[in-house]
Amino acid sequence: MKKWNHTNIPDQTGRTAIVTGANAGLGLETARVLAGKGAKVIMACRSKERGQAAMDTIEVENPSGSVELAIVDLSRLESVKSFAASFSAEHRSLDLLINNAGVMTPPESKTADGFELQIGVNFLGHFALTALLFPLLEATEGSRVVTLSSLAHRMGKIDLASFRGATRYRPWREYGQSKLACLMFAIEMQQRLDRAGIPIRSLAAHPGGTRTDLQRHSLMSRMLGFMMMDVQQGTLPTLYAATEPTAQGGEYFGPDGIYEMRGYPAPAKIAKQANDEEARDRLWQIAEELTGVTFEIGAD
Repeated sequence: MKKWNHTNIPDQTGRTAIVTGANAGLGLETARVLAGKGAKVIMACRSKERGQAAMDTIEVENPSGSVELAIVDLSRLESVKSFAASFSAEHRSLDLLINNAGVMTPPESKTADGFELQIGVNFLGHFALTALLFPLLEATEGSRVVTLSSLAHRMGKIDLASFRGATRYRPWREYGQSKLACLMFAIEMQQRLDRAGIPIRSLAAHPGGTRTDLQRHSLMSRMLGFMMMDVQQGTLPTLYAATEPTAQGGEYFGPDGIYEMRGYPAPAKIAKQANDEEARDRLWQIAEELTGVTFEIGAD
């Protein structure tokens, strides 16, 4: 049987999608494919120049596609709040939010709000963005949130002290923690949606081993580059989670090949620490406290 690929993506005409980190790599390819399928895609990027160049690339390839550039810096909660407020003022619905942007094993640094950069951008920024856009998602029939995790989540362990850099910085440990937090967030969100009877679907995906600019700080990734997929293949799990009608909330997708490094979309292995309900609930509470943003799931 033929594996799921871009040709299986249903028509997206009439749908509005936000893709964070859409100026390069997985985000750019995700935006390109969705626009090509008819979606109105908001490319949420940190850099206006890089975002504009990426948008121009899509428009040249697909003149009939609908893409817009929006500036949001996930390392600054003020920027996240500003973007969410302006988007909510201009739009009445949101069909798809893809929490794609991320940083991977950079030199030690912090966000504008004092968080270790990887947990701040990969998890806390997206947590706040999703919460702030939640009213629009709830108002839109069939809406979905897809949050990008990683194979590295399996080595992750939540250490709250490291969120503000209070422990010795270890790039891979912090990266694994951030991607574990992303997966826990996606699963916990679905649990809360189910309890509240809200039909939004929260899913997660990972790209296996995909060659992108994200690995520029990673010696290991450069050494294993020969094993990695191109970005067109690497986006398939995300696109599956975002568009496949049979994909259910709470599911996690990655490549179906050996070690989930390569292949086509399939259910991915979830590490046991991501299935710890008490830990997920605690992480959610901490994220609300740190970001100052509260979800309205189940609110009257």
